Amino acid sequence: MSTRVAVVTGGNKGIGLAIVRALCKQFPGDVYLTSRDVGRGQEAVESLTSEGLKALFHQLDINDLNSITAAAAFFKEKYGGVDVLINNAGIAFKAADPTPFAVQAEETLKTNFTAARDMLTHFMPLIRAGGRVVNVSSFISRHTLNNCSPELQQRFRSEDITEDELVALMQKFVDEAKRGEHKQGGWPETAYGVSKTGLTTLSMILARRLSKERPNDGILLNACCPGWVRTDMAGPKAPKSPDEGAITPVYLALLPPGATEPHGKFVSDKEVQPW
Repeated sequence: MSTRVAVVTGGNKGIGLAIVRALCKQFPGDVYLTSRDVGRGQEAVESLTSEGLKALFHQLDINDLNSITAAAAFFKEKYGGVDVLINNAGIAFKAADPTPFAVQAEETLKTNFTAARDMLTHFMPLIRAGGRVVNVSSFISRHTLNNCSPELQQRFRSEDITEDELVALMQKFVDEAKRGEHKQGGWPETAYGVSKTGLTTLSMILARRLSKERPNDGILLNACCPGWVRTDMAGPKAPKSPDEGAITPVYLALLPPGATEPHGKFVSDKEVQPW
């Protein structure tokens, strides 16, 4: 039987590193820490080695399509597929950041939605039967959804929203933000929140597609909120440590063979949340 393999994006620090640490302890196979920066990624692997844990490194910049396709080709050639994919890489502008909202909207969605979608587009065909896919979203995605216009809420919650329609909605937000018209368009004032609403919705769309196209493969795909975690992104006042933030993503990554739920859900503290 071929070696099982888990891949974590944005794994060199924060929640990503904590996820890799937990998988090194619990996942029966090779665990890959991926990051954009080779030096930082290798340093993170060395720090885990000093803890007596074995992680492997592969360079992966989710904002670079060539990097994604190269990584996908590597895992296909070396392992024949992937068993666990955790899409953790993401960005957030600080509340006090003076960068214009239009720029924040474009940059945030480019990484948190478009690049994450590119990862899924190229890695989903590699996910083996029994595989697990976890998209690290945020409780802010649900809060943002509740603050969208009724029309937008209806589409994001719809069982028949397509990936193309979702992509168009995300682009509409960016375009309206550039014109300063996003509030009139029914969007709240949070680029990060909209990006994560898109990611959670995408997770549900792809899960429905998996159930239809690969019904017998037992693949489970979910979005999750790690909680408010003390990281460079979320700040020092957050109540959870990175290791605590890793609990739910790792729980979803290690759902036992034969499990059928959760799938296509938004999960926080290991519990399915309403959407």
